[in-house]
Amino acid sequence: MAAPDGSVDLRSDTATRPTAAMYAAMVDAPVGDAAAGEDPTVRRLEELAAERVGKEAAIYVPSGTMANQIALRVLARPGTEVVCGARAHIYRYENAASAVNAGVQIRPLPDPGGAFAPDVLAGALHSADYHQPRVSLVAIENTHMPSGGWPQPPAWVEAVGSVAAEAGVAVHCDGARIFNAAVALGIPAPDLCAPVTTVMFCASKGLGAPVGSLLCGPADVIGAAFEHRQRLGGTMRQAGVIAAAALVGLETGVERLADDHRRAAGLAEALAEIFPGSVDPATVHTNIVCAATAALPADLLLRLVAVGIRAGTIDGATTRFVTHCDVDDEDLRRVVAALRDIGVART
Repeated sequence: MAAPDGSVDLRSDTATRPTAAMYAAMVDAPVGDAAAGEDPTVRRLEELAAERVGKEAAIYVPSGTMANQIALRVLARPGTEVVCGARAHIYRYENAASAVNAGVQIRPLPDPGGAFAPDVLAGALHSADYHQPRVSLVAIENTHMPSGGWPQPPAWVEAVGSVAAEAGVAVHCDGARIFNAAVALGIPAPDLCAPVTTVMFCASKGLGAPVGSLLCGPADVIGAAFEHRQRLGGTMRQAGVIAAAALVGLETGVERLADDHRRAAGLAEALAEIFPGSVDPATVHTNIVCAATAALPADLLLRLVAVGIRAGTIDGATTRFVTHCDVDDEDLRRVVAALRDIGVART
């Protein structure tokens, strides 16, 4: 389903437009003062969100970055380190917010394939024994966006949780696309989130809502998160108007993520065929296709824009295509046809 201007937007799954059901729910949503805990739609969303990832409580915030930053403020301690993967969102894509908001230093670990090794994590957690900064939090990302939306397997999540627990350190999961991971792996989201202390997910990505993310975790942690949300300017008033759309996405948008995964796999296969070496289709399991820019025509993005197709980059070496609920099979056929035309012209 192309955008109103006829374009197909593959830059991100944040590009989705509210569905008719979302608009209807927004119009009819009962609202109250969310800052005082009096908005019934927000309360319902927070309760459902916590239930869907197997946690005690949840808090609704404007963005995934804010949810991550609140988790760092609540779980980490100023003057300590937060360990994460070298390509983690909290490290590379949040504008160094952790230093400003939480007073912590990020310690990146090598994350080939999207996952750092548990034994390397164990070494980092004991680095204070060697006059290095103490680690107060471990952060993981699931799915791992720069690795092509790689769904972190439960065995790895459990191993990380076990190593962290042994050291007495909490684990936060940047689960912006946690339901993509659960669908791709074929396991319930609560099982995937059980080893972590907190998890955040975005209603505004694969679930298709226009705005908002949820931070979920133990009741005491989420209780503290309300204070930090206010400090960061994230307190909202009659937020039920937007929470209603997030509810629709959470209630109806999870199972359909498999369609996004199927379309991304098809796009990866086409890219690999047309531009050899750009993508390994075997690595694409969810809705993100990360292609090696060096294997693509230098003007690919401009040529796609010329025919009404948008894609983007995440760094100097990676071009990204993201499928979502506003990209259907006809859109995908159009994209593949455009890629073939560009590939033919290249030769």
